[in-house]
Formats: sequence, C-alpha cells, structure tokens
Amino acid sequence: MKHFTVEKLAAFIDTCIFVAARNRRDINHRRAVELLKNALLGKYGKIFTSDYIFDEAVTVALARTKNPKIAFDIGNFILSSTKLKILHVDKTTFTKAWQLFRKYAEKGLSFTDTVSIALMKKYNITHIMTFDKHFEGITPRIH
Repeated sequence: MKHFTVEKLAAFIDTCIFVAARNRRDINHRRAVELLKNALLGKYGKIFTSDYIFDEAVTVALARTKNPKIAFDIGNFILSSTKLKILHVDKTTFTKAWQLFRKYAEKGLSFTDTVSIALMKKYNITHIMTFDKHFEGITPRIH
C-alpha cells in the first residue's frame, strides 16, 4: 500500500457535510452544498474522507430521512468522485483512534470522530470540514 503525505492545505470531509448537502430539510443544507462545491473546485486543497465516514454517512442519512435514495445518492457521490480520496483504516490507525477516543471522551467525540483525527494526523491533513463543534481546539474546522 502506497503512503502519501499532504504538504499544503487539505480538508477531511465529515459525515454531517455529506448528509446536510443531500438532505434539503437539514438546517445546514445550503452551507454544506456551498462547502462541497468549493471543495470540489479545489478551494481547500486536496479533499479526503474515510471508509468510516462513508459507513456513517449512508447510515445516518437512511436513519434520519427514511429514504434509501438519499443514502444511495450520498454513497454513490463519495464512491464516484474523482477528486475525493477515501482513506482506509488500518490496525495502527485504529489503535491510535482508540487512544484519542480515551483522551477526548469528555469532549463528546465519537470513535468515528477520533478515527478521522487519527487519519488526519497520519496523512498531515490540515483541516476538517464539519459543523460539529466538538472538534474545536483539536483541529482547525472549515464550516
């Protein structure tokens, strides 16, 4: 498996961005659409997400909307985007995420959140695109 390092601005896209962009009823819909559009245009550098975010995004979309088409649309968007790189969690990243989960438990981070942080550290990804405030003080947010 080839490893790479990001040296310039880069963004990791969180679940809430994908879900809000596709769900017109979401309070953050317009902003999420704008953020994704700018991300695809390269405004935030290279863009990334993960297999864990894919899982969470399609699951949350289905649970919130009860509409499989919305979940399928999100999944297909993530899988088919040529500009979005999906990072996969290996054993080392999983272990680091568990350490971060224990460290940041009081901030309300989920294990998936700490997986995202571990991947960002591993690949030197500078910002997280998210509406979730619990990332404040841990990593710079684009919101």
